Amino acid sequence: MTKHISAEDASLHVDLADLSSAEDFLNYFGIEFDQAIVHVNRLHILQRFHDYLKEQAAMQLPDSVNFIGYQASLQRAYRDFVVSDAATERVFKVFQQPVPNSPEPLLTLVQIEG
Repeated sequence: MTKHISAEDASLHVDLADLSSAEDFLNYFGIEFDQAIVHVNRLHILQRFHDYLKEQAAMQLPDSVNFIGYQASLQRAYRDFVVSDAATERVFKVFQQPVPNSPEPLLTLVQIEG
């Protein structure tokens, strides 16, 4: 079965292809944002946005390919970093690795008596 994409949705995909920064996406979808939060978390916000869109597509929700669905996903992704931080949200693999209780010392300091 071939999935039909409306002209409106096709136009949305063309518009999205021209966006390159987190600010571009937030402005396009009319989402008010704090520049300080975006400056620190831009890659995390965009990755979380992507994750939410992928989640929607897997669940085959009706809004997964239209403006309102994308807008809601981006708003949710941005909000995640308004109320939390990158280390807590663990968007990227480096943050998903377990945090060791205490690092092993590379060497031991000894007192030198002279």
